[in-house]
Amino acid sequence: MEARDRLANLGIFGAAAVSWVLVGLLVLTRDPRQDPAAGFVGAALMGLAIGLTTIPLFWLATFGRHRRIAYRGDWVRAARRGLWVGLVTGLFVALRLQSILSLPIAVFVVVLVVFAELTLSIER
Repeated sequence: MEARDRLANLGIFGAAAVSWVLVGLLVLTRDPRQDPAAGFVGAALMGLAIGLTTIPLFWLATFGRHRRIAYRGDWVRAARRGLWVGLVTGLFVALRLQSILSLPIAVFVVVLVVFAELTLSIER
């Protein structure tokens, strides 16, 4: 692992920690039943926090799977997968706030994201 990869991991984890602090502040200070906008801000912050947390984890998993060799495109793929996780998390929280989240909807969204990621990850 090169120094730039290490710094990128630490920087993204630091941004994730700041996002989690913001999520904690929002959860402790706002009530989504009294302030409806707080629920959607919370959904966006939770999606951002989880997405930022998973980006380095996806990169480290790929780095370990490639026998500690970083290939070109690994960071892009990890960022894309973190984006998918963040979007799905934010969507699920927003749907739950509206009381319309159900198992068929959740399964459909997850399968859709898995197929989209498989399509984008095909190595040519």
